[in-house]
Amino acid sequence: MVYERTHPDTPWLTQASVDILENWLKPGDRGIEWGSGRSTIWFAERVGSLVSVEHNPVWHKQVATELKRKGLRNVEYHLCEDEQQYCTVAEKFPLESFDFCLVDGEERDQCALAAISLAKPGGIVIADNCNWYLPTHSHSPFSRRPAQGPYTEKWAAYLDCVKGWRQIWTTNGVSDTALWVKPADTRQSNPCDNLSEQFSVRVQT
Repeated sequence: MVYERTHPDTPWLTQASVDILENWLKPGDRGIEWGSGRSTIWFAERVGSLVSVEHNPVWHKQVATELKRKGLRNVEYHLCEDEQQYCTVAEKFPLESFDFCLVDGEERDQCALAAISLAKPGGIVIADNCNWYLPTHSHSPFSRRPAQGPYTEKWAAYLDCVKGWRQIWTTNGVSDTALWVKPADTRQSNPCDNLSEQFSVRVQT
């Protein structure tokens, strides 16, 4: 709470993950996020371009107004009130075309699966509140225990797909944010070969 009050412009992610991103991101990077807000402004001020997907029209209007006020023109901002459109808007973009993908909005399991193929080799997938959906020993409230397993089948499929990726799991004791780094060569062994048929998700083969 103290960190939130003293850093009113940082994304609602853990402090550790924000520190990592602060040093990781480059001015020419391209990113996509599901779930807009403070992160939208923060990313737009640091990277070359950002695609942002939002489902709430009121929130969308507020963030769009702030982007305009700050003169930030490098955000392609989508309002997708329809659940299916929200998840599939990413299909308009080429595979492996983003340096980072943030999953922090609706339908997180479906969006996380989509992010696997959208991230470039060496890029990162970021999942906020990951302790709500993925098994962990975290002490943050509402964390899923290892015995419970992933929250949905899609989350289980996501974990299977990224099991060979480098992972950084961060927590502030209230919520957790995890980052996965996509390997440089993802074609040697691809556990996601059947993902498109099972969950209607476009994947890199």
